Amino acid sequence: MRPGSVRYLLGQRFASMAWTEWGDPLAPVVICLHGLTRNGRDFDTLAQVLAQDFRVICPDLPGRGASDWLADPMLYQPPSYVVALSHLLATLPGPVDWVGTSLGGIVGMLIAATEGQPIRRLVLNDIGAKIPRAALARIKDYIDKPQEFTDIAALTNHLRIIHRPFGDLTAAQWTHLAEHSARILPNGRIGLHYDPAISAPIMANEPADVDMTAIWQRIAIPRLTIRGAESDLLLADTLAQMARDGSETHEVPHAGHAPALMDQPTISVIREFLRG
Repeated sequence: MRPGSVRYLLGQRFASMAWTEWGDPLAPVVICLHGLTRNGRDFDTLAQVLAQDFRVICPDLPGRGASDWLADPMLYQPPSYVVALSHLLATLPGPVDWVGTSLGGIVGMLIAATEGQPIRRLVLNDIGAKIPRAALARIKDYIDKPQEFTDIAALTNHLRIIHRPFGDLTAAQWTHLAEHSARILPNGRIGLHYDPAISAPIMANEPADVDMTAIWQRIAIPRLTIRGAESDLLLADTLAQMARDGSETHEVPHAGHAPALMDQPTISVIREFLRG
C-alpha cells in the first residue's frame, strides 16, 4: 500500500485529494470510490485482491479521510467530486475501471456518461438509476447527528449500528473500519474522519425521489450493478430495469445499503468482471 495525492482547482481555491494505492504502478488502473461518510480505506480488502491484476487507487473524497476539507460547505456535491477526480484521471495513462459505492457510484456514472470519458468498465455498488426519497430521508437523519467517542471500541459499536446494512462483517473487519474512520478531536476524544459540513447540501433540501435514468442511459460501457438484498436505496425493481438495460447484476445476501465488499463471493464477482 502506498499513499498519494493530487492538487485540484475548485472555484477560487486549490485543495489536495489523497488516496491509497495498491499493486503494480504499471498495471491497468482501477479506481475505487467510497460512499457519503466513508473513505478510501474501506476498500483495503477488495484492493488487496484486485492488486494481483491491477493498480488499485482508492481516493478519499474532498472532506473525507486525509483529503482537504472545503471552505464552502455547499461544494460538497457530486459536480465538485467530478472536478477533483478529473485531476486524478488526467495524470493516468489510458482507460481506467471504476468501482463506486453509493456516492462513489454516482460520481462514476456522471463521468461515464460524458463524451470522451476514460472509464472502461463500471461497477456500481448499491446505487442505480433511481433513488427513493425514503432512503435519502434515512441518510439525512443520521448524517445530521455528529458524534464523539471515548475510544475506538465505542466508535466501533457506533458503526455496527448505523452501518449494520454493510452485511455480515467479522469483529476484525468492524475494527478495521473504525480505526480508519477516526480522527482525534481538540478535546482528546474521537470523532468521525470527515468534515461535519458535508451534510450542508443534504440538510438544505427536503428529500425527494431522484431519477438519474437520463444519465444511466448515456452510459455505453460494460456495467456490473451490485445490490444488497435488503437495500432500501437500490430497490429490486430498479435493479431489474438496469439488468434489462444491459447491466450484469449481483445481489449480496444479508446486506442492505451498502455491501461492504469484504466478502469473498462478491470480491470474486468484481474481479472476474473487471478481468473480462
